[in-house]
Amino acid sequence: MSTTIILWFVASVVCDVVGQLCFKIGADKLPQGADFRATAVAMARCGWVTAGLATYVAEFFIWLRILAEVPLSIAFPIASANFLAISLASAVFLGERVGRRQWLGSFLITCGVIVVARTA
Repeated sequence: MSTTIILWFVASVVCDVVGQLCFKIGADKLPQGADFRATAVAMARCGWVTAGLATYVAEFFIWLRILAEVPLSIAFPIASANFLAISLASAVFLGERVGRRQWLGSFLITCGVIVVARTA
């Protein structure tokens, strides 16, 4: 796998992490117990949600670029590196507690990512 493709994968994972962090911060600012309409309006007005959507749009185009070069059966398992990255980012940036089993699961997923990436 070329260095360029690896960098595209890194960019995809970074976009996914940033998007998820933005969504979580935005979701925490939404009104609790509100009806769907009020929640939808609050989401539309929330800058964090908008930022999350923007990073997902960027990731969409990055993902298409990856798929133009890499078979889906290889690309999708490698992209699951975001499980570890999001767990790490949520602990570091949001102060969430990530338990041992979560770390173990993320580690096992990462091992699978490495196995798939090495076959590419």
